[in-house]
Order: sequence, then C-alpha cells, then structure tokens
Amino acid sequence: MSSLATKFAALSTDNAPGQEVRRSDADIRALMIGEALPGRAVDFSHGDVDAFPPPPDAMERFAEAVRIGGRQAYTEYRGSADIRAELARRLEAFTGAPVSTDAGVIVTPGTQGALFLAMAATVAVGDKVAIVQPDYFANRKLVQFFGGEVVPIAMDYLGGGDGAGLDLSALEAAFVAGAKVFVFSNPNNPTGAVYSQREIGRIADLAKRYGVTVIADQLYSRLCYDGESYTHIRASGLPDEQCVTIMGPSKTESLSGYRLGVAFGAPAIIDRMEKLQAIVSLRAAGYNQAVLRSWFKEPAGWMARRVGEHQGIRDELLAIFAAAGFPTRRPQAGSYLFPTLPALRVAPLDFTRLLRQQANVIVTPGTEFGPHPRSIRLNFSQDRSAALDAARRIVEMVERYRR
Repeated sequence: MSSLATKFAALSTDNAPGQEVRRSDADIRALMIGEALPGRAVDFSHGDVDAFPPPPDAMERFAEAVRIGGRQAYTEYRGSADIRAELARRLEAFTGAPVSTDAGVIVTPGTQGALFLAMAATVAVGDKVAIVQPDYFANRKLVQFFGGEVVPIAMDYLGGGDGAGLDLSALEAAFVAGAKVFVFSNPNNPTGAVYSQREIGRIADLAKRYGVTVIADQLYSRLCYDGESYTHIRASGLPDEQCVTIMGPSKTESLSGYRLGVAFGAPAIIDRMEKLQAIVSLRAAGYNQAVLRSWFKEPAGWMARRVGEHQGIRDELLAIFAAAGFPTRRPQAGSYLFPTLPALRVAPLDFTRLLRQQANVIVTPGTEFGPHPRSIRLNFSQDRSAALDAARRIVEMVERYRR
C-alpha cells in the first residue's frame, strides 16, 4: 500500500452521522492532495448581506427611532404596540388569515429567538416532537435542549413527487404515538423545497385531528421562484390556537444584522413566549424594531428584482452541479442548495474542512440537517461571480477526493 493510501486508510472514516471523529489540523493536512486552489473566499454557511442592498429606507427608519429616543428604546416586552398593529395588517394580507394585533403578535430578537421562544413555550421534558429530515438544524437541537424526544419524519426531496415529498403516513404515525408538536420550515431549509397545497392541507387536517401544535418557520416565504404557489398553513383550516408562524426580515431583505423576528398565531403560546422573553432579553432591540416599518413596504419592483437576482444565481449553480453529476433538488424558494456528493476517500466532515483549507470555501455539512452525510448545504445569497467560482472549486475538490 502506498504511503498516501495508508494515510487515507488510517484517517478516513465512514462512521454514521454524529459519530465522525473531529480531526486535528495535522491530520487534515495529511489528507491534502495537490495545491491550494486560487479564488476569492466564499462562506456558503450564511448569506452575504453585502452582496444585495437592503431596502432604501431601512436605515432611515432606524435613525428616526434613535432620534425619538426613550419610548422607542423601551417598548412593551412583545414589541411596540403600533408596530405590531402595522405588522398584523400586513401579515394578515400576506398569509390570508386574521392576525390579532394585541394577543397574536410578538417581535423577537431574530427569527432564531422566535423559534427558541416558541419551542420553550410548547415543549416540556419527555414530550415527543415531530421534525422533518432534512430540516433546519436548530429544530433538533432545541428539542434535545428542552428534554424532548425527537420523532424524525423523512422527506423524499429528490423523489420528484408532489411538493416537498414529506412522508405523511409517518407524520400521522408520529401523531398517533403521542407527538405533541410538529415543527417544520417552508420553504425547507436546506433543500429549498416548497410544500404543496395538498401536503399543507394534510398536515393541517392531521394536526386538528390529533390536537398537535404546529410551529411553521416561513422565513423565506417571500423568496419564491418561477411563480411558485405558496400555501400558508395558518390559512388551511388549522385553528389559530394550534399554530405559530415565524417570519422576519432577514436574508431576503438583507436585514439580518438588525436581528428581527416576528411570531404570530396562538394567543396562549404568544403569551408564554412574551413571559419568557421578558426574562431572557426583555424585548427585541427597541430602535431596531422601527426597521419593521419598512418590511412589506419596499419600493415597487424591489422584491421582484431581488427574487430575479437570486433565481439567476440558483440556475447557474444548478447547472454546475448537474454537469458534475451531483443530485440536487431545484429550490422552489429560499436561498439554499443541498447537493449530494459522490462517495469520497475522506469522511464528509473531513471533506468540508479540506474545502475550507484548500479551496477557501465554507459549506455546512449535511449531517447538521439529519442523516445526510454526503450532502452539503450552500446559501447562494452571495456575490454571483464569487459564488459560481466557488462552486467550480467544490467540483474540482470532489474530483481530487473521489473514491
């Protein structure tokens, strides 16, 4: 056996997700083949908010709040009452179902904050919680943090069937077995799949039948491509008391830095979320809340241009990965790609580190989202030319380490 083959045999692993050994830098260097690839550093683990400008009046809204001073700094715990009133009207129009201004809306420190509060308000030790695989990695981690039991529901996102490919029979089985909460993202993070009207209707029917609370993460629901139809679960017959929807101005609007999230729906759950927020962070940053006045009020054509720019990057990246033979779901919305790589001579986690060290490209391992060790997630909300060049470097690195 050659010395190089010996190194791979000693350091490579095909361990199951969650069992991969974290290598030392010296171990990773021992795995390296060839020279470092030239190219601009690209971090696909999150969006590049500098690549796309925010709405033109966002900064003015923030500055105005600072000038107003104290009453903007110290709002109600669940957020400024007049801002929540504005949000309720806009979100009602967007989702197609009534939103209670006083009882049904809370402004949080980012959508991550909203997800934490919603899970804390609904999940207790020992509770069974159904989550999709693959789906946003914090869902699983939060269930575990609160002492709940994860009940995984598979999604055949590459199957080409109706909608996202959720296993609805497995979802019903989870509800029959006692799952109290179902949490999912739509569009799905990491695949960009959008749930069909049939899937959403079935989820709503099952949740009603078994009394399950649904937490719907709809962060990217404004960023839909090709005229994709989108169905809001809160408008699909599910009682408001059983549903919390999470949204916010983030990567779609290039406003991530303001850390603003909005949760709306079940008044009893929103009330519990407010009580916890009052302990953890008091409120979303008061001056930042004013930026929400610009949300859903962008200039005419602004959102259409934003969608078009992202769709163009999506299509070019898909072409690169298709030419390389990487099975990849065509995202219907959002800014994520989830390509499946061929079998490699190194473990998946090692490959992501090799990408960073040799190709100057950062990606999120597929194991963060479920049992998908050969997949990687890319947030393609990036500078177009830099993203395309980085994708080509990923392909070249795969060829170096292909089994």
